[in-house]
Amino acid sequence: MPTVRGPFRAGEKVQLTDRRGRRYTEQLVRGAASQTDHGFIRHDDIIGRDPGVVVISVSGPRPNQTPDATPDAAPDAAKAGLDASPDAPKPWKGSRSIGGWPYMVMRPRLVDYVLSMPRGAQIMYPKDIAQVLAIGDIRPGMRVLESGAGSGAMSLALVQAVGASGELVSVEMRSEFANVARSNVTLFMGHEPPWWEVRVSDFDSATAAMPEHHFDRVVLDMLDPWNRLEHAWRVMAPGGVLVAYVTTTSQMSRMAESLRGSDHWTEPEIGETIERGWKAEGLAVRPEHEMIGHTGFLIMSRSMAPGSAALRRHARAAKDTSRDIDSLSPAERRSRLEELELRDISDRKLRKVLRDLDRQTAYLASGTNDPAGDAAATADREGTTRDGR
Repeated sequence: MPTVRGPFRAGEKVQLTDRRGRRYTEQLVRGAASQTDHGFIRHDDIIGRDPGVVVISVSGPRPNQTPDATPDAAPDAAKAGLDASPDAPKPWKGSRSIGGWPYMVMRPRLVDYVLSMPRGAQIMYPKDIAQVLAIGDIRPGMRVLESGAGSGAMSLALVQAVGASGELVSVEMRSEFANVARSNVTLFMGHEPPWWEVRVSDFDSATAAMPEHHFDRVVLDMLDPWNRLEHAWRVMAPGGVLVAYVTTTSQMSRMAESLRGSDHWTEPEIGETIERGWKAEGLAVRPEHEMIGHTGFLIMSRSMAPGSAALRRHARAAKDTSRDIDSLSPAERRSRLEELELRDISDRKLRKVLRDLDRQTAYLASGTNDPAGDAAATADREGTTRDGR
């Protein structure tokens, strides 16, 4: 597990935050420095100190130079712990040699690390990761199967959720992504967790070698999860929870219909999470202008016991939600127009709405909406005339 208390040590990650809220996540290396928009942060100024300290950036090309020192050639920068490769930034040019800027130093939270870690594939956002853990009811000691490790964001959360008493198997088709995920988890945890296994394989081949009904939970983050339902059910314990993450409405619809078309899975529950921050400064209390809107859909379903079929809702016979209107002939469209409109209003309520509208339009056509007419009608009711006599 990562170090959560005590002074900073070389090799661990830290988060630097300036007074404007800009954040940098860096790994501490003895003798090295990190470049910011306001000079350099010497790592030696952080190592051995407690979280919550404030360090001051220095001006100059090299971490061990004084601000007024004269810049030397690129090889000297390498001696000071800076990367002098051709593709690396060349801080000795003095483009950001400002210095004197304070930075708070903290250990990054999981959400900070996930958003800043190197990525091979697109990560799952923390808001969706939290929902997976919640609706999947993933707890310590559980056995979890994950397909689609990507950059390791979901894997890292699952590793922490199941703990050393649990088991996590992550299946990833691409070896490059598997290496990225493994490295990101190892950097955050401080070591590669022994209860976590990464298998480079396709989902079908990997699950074919797994024992039946072994896993308590299955998390699918892949392009076509509906094609993996039979394999997922075979390796999942009865009553287990399946959570699938998809990004488009077509994927979501196809996954939901595939779950409904199988007796092995309960009625799917579908949702998405939208995140919006707030500004609260004195009387200026309002939502932030920017928000994290749609990132993906989460689909949850539970596995049935062998020999038992899931119960389904009885759909109304008048509702046709599966036929495409373009596949019907003109005659079929006319005969089934009422069904294809998918009305959500009863005939009785519709008649009442029409009566109300007829009465209102008749009132409008009668001219009683004229202000003079309304005034005369009011005067007549009060028993008076326009001239008051």
